[in-house]
Amino acid sequence: MENVRPYWRSAGRAALLGGALFLIAACSDDKAGKPVAQAPEETPVEVIYNQGLDEVTAGEYDNAALTFDLVERQYPYSVWATKAQLMAVFSYYMTNDYDLAIGAADRFIRLHPGSPDAAYAHYMVAVSHYEQITDIGRDQGRTVKALESLEEVIRRFPTSAYAQDSQAKLALAQDHLAGKEMEIGRYYLEREHYVAAINRFRTVVRDYQTTSHTPEALHRLTETYLLLGVIDEAQATAAVLGHNFPNSVWYRDSYALLSGQKLAPQEDEDSWIAGIWNAVF
Repeated sequence: MENVRPYWRSAGRAALLGGALFLIAACSDDKAGKPVAQAPEETPVEVIYNQGLDEVTAGEYDNAALTFDLVERQYPYSVWATKAQLMAVFSYYMTNDYDLAIGAADRFIRLHPGSPDAAYAHYMVAVSHYEQITDIGRDQGRTVKALESLEEVIRRFPTSAYAQDSQAKLALAQDHLAGKEMEIGRYYLEREHYVAAINRFRTVVRDYQTTSHTPEALHRLTETYLLLGVIDEAQATAAVLGHNFPNSVWYRDSYALLSGQKLAPQEDEDSWIAGIWNAVF
């Protein structure tokens, strides 16, 4: 939010506040039951906006979100309204009201697509999805949305202050999705659903090669191919594993599996895995 600066305290502001510091304290509910802040129509916009800033400073983010919404509602065409929209996004995020933060950020993006602060709004969408990532035993819809949103920040604003943090979060989100694929793949492998297991392990190798799960995925592919009697693919997969992760415990396990059948890792340029691996590395 590089161009949004608080309306700092000054003698002029003190005069504006006068006896009006508590004009916004009262709240009511709208027709949908959502709390809304209220203030007399003649209350200066600076007073309302700075009330919101005071509430942020005090950690009263619930109240701050309502106050910033009030700025936009009473002064929709002022420069303060644009600032308040972003501060509302931040306040909703700080109260863990992620869906409201996403909705407010999306609205800002729609209204101000060319704003210098669009990068911040996109980032807040991404990080709000990211904060809702669940453990790998549950549905990963949020993780997918986080991944897509983080990629958009990196793609659209590569030189912004938010791209680097998005890149770090992207790696963690990818690792999370890869972990989910591995969990399902191991489930199928244990139940001898070998083709289904291979499909999951291949997804990790194809889509999440830079994650921590790749060595195990390569080993599980080697193991599953051997169980199916697809020797060429087992040897080719083990060769890729050994070339890229020679000190991994997973390579030692794969090598032992092959040795137990008097086989050895062997590169095969015609294998699907050679094509995928070479395309990335």
